[in-house]
Amino acid sequence: MTLLDRRDFLRRSAALAAGVTFAPLLSGQRFAVAEPGAPVSGTFAEGVVFHDRSGSGVRKPGDEGIKGVLVSNGRDVVKTDSNGRYRLPVEDEAIIFVIKPSGWALPVNEHNLVRRHYLHRPNGSPKSEYPGIAPTGPLPASVDFPLLPSKEPSKFRMVLFGDPQPRDQKEVDYIAHDVVEDLIGVDAAFGLSLGDIMFDDLSLYESLNSVIATIGLPWHNLRGNHDVNYDSVDNQHSGETYKSFYGPTYYAFDYGQVHFLILDDVTYEGAAAHRYHGELGQTQLDFIKNDLAFVPKDKLVVVAMHIPLTGVHDREALYRLLEDRPHAMSISAHTHFHQHMFLEAKDGWRGAQPHHHFNHATVCGCWWSGAPDEMGIPHATMTDGGPNGYSFIDFDGPKYSVEFHPARRLPTDQMNIYTPDGVTSANSGDTDVLVNVYAGSPRSVVEMKVGKHSDWSPMRPTVTEDPYYVNLKKAEAGPNPPPGISLPDTGKTDHIWTAKLPAGLPKGTHLAQVRTTDMFGHTYTGRRIITVG
Repeated sequence: MTLLDRRDFLRRSAALAAGVTFAPLLSGQRFAVAEPGAPVSGTFAEGVVFHDRSGSGVRKPGDEGIKGVLVSNGRDVVKTDSNGRYRLPVEDEAIIFVIKPSGWALPVNEHNLVRRHYLHRPNGSPKSEYPGIAPTGPLPASVDFPLLPSKEPSKFRMVLFGDPQPRDQKEVDYIAHDVVEDLIGVDAAFGLSLGDIMFDDLSLYESLNSVIATIGLPWHNLRGNHDVNYDSVDNQHSGETYKSFYGPTYYAFDYGQVHFLILDDVTYEGAAAHRYHGELGQTQLDFIKNDLAFVPKDKLVVVAMHIPLTGVHDREALYRLLEDRPHAMSISAHTHFHQHMFLEAKDGWRGAQPHHHFNHATVCGCWWSGAPDEMGIPHATMTDGGPNGYSFIDFDGPKYSVEFHPARRLPTDQMNIYTPDGVTSANSGDTDVLVNVYAGSPRSVVEMKVGKHSDWSPMRPTVTEDPYYVNLKKAEAGPNPPPGISLPDTGKTDHIWTAKLPAGLPKGTHLAQVRTTDMFGHTYTGRRIITVG
């Protein structure tokens, strides 16, 4: 019996002595209890959202219900009454979850995973290579959700991970040493992983969860295409292992003055087809509509998903639900490169202002490919030439800003500057300087100057391949290729800027400086020494 199992046993024993009956408890749902005396309905779930004064997760005398909290069955969204009670229709298989309001916190488990849900699987999940949800039996008489008071300022920070995606325990260790260790104890409200938590081997969830838990933050997750039960015959049961660890594949919560919509845009077409596509589906769109009906128009809405919006079949249905909101942005991962998109009419967006969609870099970079460094960790450079890493998003009311952090590098390391060898006084004016600003966007300003006394001059954005990544691929094709998993093919990126060196540079050593200011006002400077022959 683990320490956590013992705690659950003691809580359950105390509750049983007080006359409380429990629904069968599964991984991640130890906080749902059934009260005596309430009738069990075959088609409705009922319960109370309550102030958990003891912090036990079990409702006790004096734990009053909380009025006005939203609860959902994945489609319908209802608000608790003056006694904290709710009632929702449920199907034979359902997940009931609470939508956390500002000023309240949800409990977390031993891995700091947020517990917001009750899994209703009377007969359990279909048999699969990786275990899903054990049978829960009949729906409890009362499915209750505990909340604890929480101070949530309007200014706060979250941690953002894209695709950790380990193949095996060795790559779980890469994540621990390359990314997690630098984040332990970080001052942030919570973290979010944007899917592809795994690379198909779902038996590694427990190990990775325990690593990320050491950061010390409540952690949210969403599902990616590599988190799928591939032997599932349909999409309906393709997330059973994921749900057994993390709960609903889509949900919502408030923190401070921000509303977060966490979506599942991966539709698995079944084991026979063994493929997926980007789609939300009508049930999820109904949930989004019903959830947003309770969200004031002046509140920032952050929409998170795995596959970028541009790859989602029914994205325009989502656009229609967001377009009348002046404060909305969205984030994704999946592509293993960094890109800021600003969706306009040509993209199907009809809002008054372009919609900012941030396609985030990944923790695993290019799937932990490339030569290992002195610590044995692959450099994992992504196809856009950028390093693997994570981001902070800072919020201040409806305002937000994003700050990318390359793994195991200084946070000020935000670019690579490339100049060719063999620069001479005669050819300097025809020599290109290329700068890859890892998290750059079309709204970034990038400037260069050479020497101490020259002025800053603008650089020109261009879509091209990163020259350093091109060289890495050339080395792999050579007679003595470097060790490690081969890198993916080179891809073009839109966060490169170029300019010519000044003409007639005299022989000697010159300092080239590049300064970039991003759309949020963050300014970074890079330097490169150039020798002119």
